[in-house]
Formats: sequence, C-alpha cells, structure tokens
Amino acid sequence: MPLNNIKSADLVQIAVKPDQYPDESLPEIAFAGRSNVGKSSLLNGIMNRKSLARTSSKPGKTRTINFYGVNDEIRLVDLPGYGYAIASQKEKENWKVYIETYLESRKNLKGIVLVVDIRHEPTNDDKMMYDYIKHFGFNCLIVATKADKIARSKYQGAVSKIRKKLEAKDEILPFSSLNKFGIDRVREKLDEMV
Repeated sequence: MPLNNIKSADLVQIAVKPDQYPDESLPEIAFAGRSNVGKSSLLNGIMNRKSLARTSSKPGKTRTINFYGVNDEIRLVDLPGYGYAIASQKEKENWKVYIETYLESRKNLKGIVLVVDIRHEPTNDDKMMYDYIKHFGFNCLIVATKADKIARSKYQGAVSKIRKKLEAKDEILPFSSLNKFGIDRVREKLDEMV
C-alpha cells in the first residue's frame, strides 16, 4: 500500500498537452474539483507534505496539470480547478480542454477523486464533472474537504446533501487538511483504486 507508507513524493511533471505528460508506466489517480475547493491541500495531506502542491487562498492557483510521483509507484494528478468566475472565457475553455484531453487519453488512469466543499451544495459544474466521470466508467471517490469548518455532528447531513445533488452512489468521505480528519480512509480508498 504505497499511500500509507510514503517514503518519497515529488512534482515530476507540469503539463498542458499530451506530449508533455510523463510516460504511462505508473498508475495515476486524478483530482478534479472547483477552484479553491482544497484539491492541493488534499494532495499535500495525502502525500504528507506541507506545500508540495501549491495552495492559495485565491481561486485559480492550479492552471496546469501537475503530476506528483509517490514512492516511484503511483502518480497523483492535480487537474486545473473549474468554475473560476474571474478567469477569462478563453482560460476556462483551455482548462476544459486540458482536463478532457487528459481524462480521455490516459490508459493508466485508475480513478478520479472529485473534490467538493462539505459546507456547500455541489455546483452544476460539480454535477457535470461527476456525470462525466460516471459516463466514462471511471472509478470515483468523492472527498468533501474543509470538514473542520463544520461540527462533526453535521457531517452526515452535509454528505447526504452532496449525495442528493450529485445523485451519487460512490463513497463520500469528509476530510480536513487542518486536522487530518479522514486522511487514513482517503489513502485506503485510493490504494483500492490502484
């Protein structure tokens, strides 16, 4: 289980088009979600690193496809965030193309983590992404970030709202990058995908 015993984690490639992707020798798990939902913080938590994946309080920080190698056994892939209101239409269209091209071309893609904010109902963009994931038959895990921002007694209700909006049958795991709540379960589910 490579993600429960992390010895090394590195940024191995930054890409926007297929000829920039690393080879397909290692299994990959992609992370998709709205801008500023906490994808990079989730990745840092999984990889047990503070700032390997760059984070920002401002949305739109991840504008490329970032490939992270873990233990030279698996790659975690941070996709550009979608739904960033201030980005130009051209930028949004580019990000959409980057994401779709990656998802449709990688033969070694083992699953996709859809990252949502536990405090808010998923957006129409989240629903479209989830439907896309299911349409193409990808394994999916939904991670509801920022769990430290609500009381634990409200987790079940928040997860139910997410499930209803997405019409999801996949597991939804609450996660907090602040106190690492849920990190072990997330790692277990990712290992199962591989």
